[in-house]
Amino acid sequence: MASHRRPKQPSRARVTVLTATAAAAVALSAQAAQAAPNPSKSEVKAKVDKLYEEAEKATEQYNGAKEQQDKLEKQVDDLQDKVARGQQELNELRDGLGSMATSQYRSGGIDPSVQLFLSADPDEYLDKASALDALGARQAQSLQDIQAKQRTLAQQRQEAQGKLQDLEDTRKELGEKKKEVQGKLAAAQKLLNSLTAAERAELTKSEERANRASSRADLGNAPAASGRAAAALAAAKTKLGSPYVWGATGPNSFDCSGLTGWAYAQAGVKLDRISQAQANNGTRISRSQLQPGDLVLFYSDIHHIGLYAGNNQVLHAPRSGTVVRYESMDNMPFQFGVRI
Repeated sequence: MASHRRPKQPSRARVTVLTATAAAAVALSAQAAQAAPNPSKSEVKAKVDKLYEEAEKATEQYNGAKEQQDKLEKQVDDLQDKVARGQQELNELRDGLGSMATSQYRSGGIDPSVQLFLSADPDEYLDKASALDALGARQAQSLQDIQAKQRTLAQQRQEAQGKLQDLEDTRKELGEKKKEVQGKLAAAQKLLNSLTAAERAELTKSEERANRASSRADLGNAPAASGRAAAALAAAKTKLGSPYVWGATGPNSFDCSGLTGWAYAQAGVKLDRISQAQANNGTRISRSQLQPGDLVLFYSDIHHIGLYAGNNQVLHAPRSGTVVRYESMDNMPFQFGVRI
């Protein structure tokens, strides 16, 4: 028979436990929400500044990979031109050897003693024999030339293949660094977008204040390190207010090493592309030795560079979201100066 028992009701103790558990879960959720409030404007700015600094570091790595790619492309082109010219020279050597072989076959098909016996003019025969000996020597030299040219071509082809592999690796690195820079900038923009319109406006005003302070910078009257240093600094001053753009080398926008490289180019001096390489383009000096126009490098990995402008001021392209301007040297960890 079917059972007519009533289903067992949960005990009061069990209901109490379940209720307490649910209440605890709600309380924990509330605490978690309170523990992770939206970051403040100052916290967002600190994170954004850090991302911009990391983006600038990646920018210099990108610039280095780009410079290496350009060098490798030129080396590959030069090697491929050499291989093409060498192949043409090899073909000409082979054609010359073939002509000599044909000539030798036509004149040397009869035993020399028989040719002398049959010859009506022994003197003429001896002249021909001498010519045949010379032809044989030339043929041997041509064979040696062909073998040497083949070895050279093989080496050049192998070298070109190695450069092509290096170029492929560099292009891959270039793409990775580009993604890294773009990722850092996108993350910074996302953080900025999390602020209210009023907070974003205040950050904009802060940048504007920094730019106004730059225009009033007291540079003192110390003499430049040299004529070319004075010319480079004067050129850089004409770019005050130009936007920072990663990978840019002027004349309308710059990254940090793009500005210093462009400025010295106006003074007739070619610097390397990136800050770490520009650090080796001159003589390193201490902070107390700095004079206007000297290069100044910052951070332990020297991924940022500018021009010393005088009176503890650096003229530089700071980072994304800023413009070329003067700032205090104390705003960044100074490493050393370089006199060009």
